[in-house]
Amino acid sequence: MDDEPKTAAELKEIRIERRRAQDADGIKAMAEIAAADVAIRKRTAKLRALRLAKEAADRAKPIPPRATPKKKKST
Repeated sequence: MDDEPKTAAELKEIRIERRRAQDADGIKAMAEIAAADVAIRKRTAKLRALRLAKEAADRAKPIPPRATPKKKKST
């Protein structure tokens, strides 16, 4: 870094450039968040459809009755 003092105009330009970089980073971060949100919603919809299909198949298939064990006669 330079140890020489900056003029007011140079400091202003540095602040403006820093602000532009922060704004660009913010926009990029928001786009990444939005993309992740869309991916999560798609994955959730796919998993929901799979779950509902499995539940429907389970309802269509009858549950076999359990065989009751016969009690042993005590002598």
